[in-house]
Amino acid sequence: MTTESIKRPEAATDGCCACEGHTGAAPDEAPETPRERVNRRWNEIMQETRVAQTGVQILFGFLLSVAFTPLFHDLDTFDHAVYVITVVSGATATASLIAPVSIHRFLSGQRMKDEMVEVAHRLMVGGMLLMAVTIGCTLLLILHVVVPDLMAKLLVGGVMVWFALSWYVLPLWLRRRSARRAVHED
Repeated sequence: MTTESIKRPEAATDGCCACEGHTGAAPDEAPETPRERVNRRWNEIMQETRVAQTGVQILFGFLLSVAFTPLFHDLDTFDHAVYVITVVSGATATASLIAPVSIHRFLSGQRMKDEMVEVAHRLMVGGMLLMAVTIGCTLLLILHVVVPDLMAKLLVGGVMVWFALSWYVLPLWLRRRSARRAVHED
């Protein structure tokens, strides 16, 4: 751990996975040392990575098999383009979500855990965004074959709005609400 990370204000280093703007320990919990905090945050990221990796790897495996089905060659240019975007976003999501493991392996023992947590956090957020794109494109590919074009796009649009709300808007809203509550308590 670097000296710089220890000197940061509490709001910038406390909490889960590099989240800023909220306190980490509840009033009835013992405070953490900076080393305990970074270790906890790293362990949380690794647990979250395991969940996300599994989902994206299963989806990516499914996508790879689609090109070898007899009906794939009957798809039009739009569907082939969506497939290419889907496979590329799935591959990059996989890379982003597995990267924290590689970072840990190469940097373990280098006293860089605070930097590793920050980079892993960013990779996880980016990987989740890419995973949402992959899922949206997969839905579009499937629904475009099953239902009329406009209906497919509307359904996928609704699902993507749900992803944005539940994965990004809700956590950001909760963070702001917590920060406002903390300001009012002071």
